[in-house]
Amino acid sequence: MLDRYIQLLREGEIVAFPTETVYGLGADAWNPSAIQKIFDRKERPTDNPLIVHVASIPSVEQFAREISADARLLMQRFWPGPLTLIFKKKPGVLDLVTAGLDTVGVRWPSHPLSQELIAGAGPLAAPSANTSGRPSPTKAQHVREDFGEQFPVIDAGETAIGLESTVLDLSRQPYRIYRPGAISKQEIEEATGKKVEQDAGDRSPDTETRSPGTKYTHYAPDAAVRWLDDDETIDIDSATLYLLHSRRAGQEGKNIVAYEGDFQQLARELYDRFRQADHRGYNTVAIEPFTGGDREDPLVPALENRIKKAVG
Repeated sequence: MLDRYIQLLREGEIVAFPTETVYGLGADAWNPSAIQKIFDRKERPTDNPLIVHVASIPSVEQFAREISADARLLMQRFWPGPLTLIFKKKPGVLDLVTAGLDTVGVRWPSHPLSQELIAGAGPLAAPSANTSGRPSPTKAQHVREDFGEQFPVIDAGETAIGLESTVLDLSRQPYRIYRPGAISKQEIEEATGKKVEQDAGDRSPDTETRSPGTKYTHYAPDAAVRWLDDDETIDIDSATLYLLHSRRAGQEGKNIVAYEGDFQQLARELYDRFRQADHRGYNTVAIEPFTGGDREDPLVPALENRIKKAVG
């Protein structure tokens, strides 16, 4: 099934492929001309690093200068899965992959098709398979919307998680989460027995280039994304798409989506809802803010992070 895509990657082309988080846009991690095609096709600034996707723990040794005991523990616990680990890089790792940094982000995705693809083609440098700034793709059709119907994409339907991986920097002490995801700060602290810092999600000089998704406006549809005011009346006749997770709408409307506390479904559908807003002519997406109690769900910090980036 994947022979054609493996061959394209070996020939220096780029291919969109499914992971459990979002669809990635992959290129041979050792081929600079192939990696440049990622930046060109996405219109992505070259100071925004890529993540190397591997299909085994031993493969990390090709990229990481040192692999600590904590790193091995986290890989054994959470890989394959939605956790990217940042290491000090080996000298041979391409600057184009790391945006010239002395670190490299690596992860082993759990989707069986991504594992088969990487096993056949070798490690892949890959960001999300969308035009820079647009909502990340959680369906193959999203990739085609941005790159055209003929673009090579391995169609595996909807992704399981819908939000990008947690990015954890192990190259510094204390460890730091630059981008929250489905693997939570609490889970990492419980696994390592160490306190972990987590960025608030705002762009800052310290974090803006060390991880994907931290420097530029991301995840945004053409419709304006905003937080719903607490006392705001929901208007079923407006050009606003409302995304609610706890609040009762009090009325039914085609522009109201109520998740009733199902944060997994909200995460899985968030980017698709953003794209739907554009397709259906909504001017605004209004999202119910999260309260303190909501943050007990590990996905809520990741959702809040992505929505903040889309709000701008």
